Amino acid sequence: MGRDRGLRTLLMRDITLEELLEAGCHFGHQVTRQNPKARDYIFEARDNIHIIDLAKTKEGLDEAAEFVKSLASKENSTLLIVASKKQATQMVVDEVVRAQEAGADGLFYVSNRWIGGILTNLSEVSKNFKKLKDLSEKLVDDNEKSKYTKREVGEWEKERVKLLSLYGGISQMGAMPSAIFVVDTHFEDLAVREALRTKVTTVGITDTNADPTIIDYPIPANDDAAGSLRLIITHIMDAWIEGKKAGQALQVESAKVEGVEKVEKVEKAPKKAKAVKVVKEKKAKK
Repeated sequence: MGRDRGLRTLLMRDITLEELLEAGCHFGHQVTRQNPKARDYIFEARDNIHIIDLAKTKEGLDEAAEFVKSLASKENSTLLIVASKKQATQMVVDEVVRAQEAGADGLFYVSNRWIGGILTNLSEVSKNFKKLKDLSEKLVDDNEKSKYTKREVGEWEKERVKLLSLYGGISQMGAMPSAIFVVDTHFEDLAVREALRTKVTTVGITDTNADPTIIDYPIPANDDAAGSLRLIITHIMDAWIEGKKAGQALQVESAKVEGVEKVEKVEKAPKKAKAVKVVKEKKAKK
C-alpha cells in the first residue's frame, strides 16, 4: 500500500541488521497470536515464539524513514504520533521535545489514550482543545479567579489536568495531520481505522499479531521491547528533523533567488522605461 516508495531524499544514518538484532527487534509474539497476514515477515518459530525477518524490518524502516523525511521537507507538513502504550509514552514525549528543540515543528502526539473522533470528527474534538486553552488562561488570571470560590477554582484545575492528559499533545493541531506514526498498530486499532477512513497516510510498527497490509509504511518489528521501540522511534524522529532542516534550507535558498530576481527586475525597470521613451520620441519625430 506504500506511496512514493521510490522517492529518495538526502542520505540518513543507515540502521544495520546488527543494531536491529541487539535491540531485540526480531522477537515476535507467540505462534498462537499470529495474524495470518503477517506471515511474509516471519523468519521462523523458536520455542513457540515467532522470529521476525530482520531484513524485512530494515527494508520497512528504511522506506518509512524516507517517506517521513520527504514529508517533513514539505511546507506546513505535520505528523501525528500515536503511542499510548506504557513502554513508548515517555520515549515519544522526549523525542518530540528533542525535535522541537532542533527546530523541527509540525509534530503532535497522543500519549494517554486515543479518543474516538480525533481524525473522523476533528471539528468536534477541537472544542476540547479550546476548553483546555480557556481553563489554562483562567487559572493564571488572578482577577478572574477572585470572582469564584476556591472550590470552583479547584474544579477548574481538575478539569484542566484531565484535558491536558488527553489532548495536551494535540491541542495545537488545527487541521488534519499529513500522516500518522503508530507505535503499535494492533494496540492502536481505532487510530488506524480512523486513518483509513480519512485517507491519512499511516506509518506503523507491526508485530506478528498485527495486519501489516492496512498500513501504508509497515515496520515489522517487536513493539514491546524498550530497545526495539527506542531504536525505531528515534530513527523516525531523526528522519523528521532532517527533513524539516532540508525543507527550511530550500525555503531560504528560494527566498534568496526570489530576492535576486526582484533586485534585477527593479534595476532593469529604468532601462526599460528609457528605451520606451526613446521609441516614443522617434515615432513623434516621424
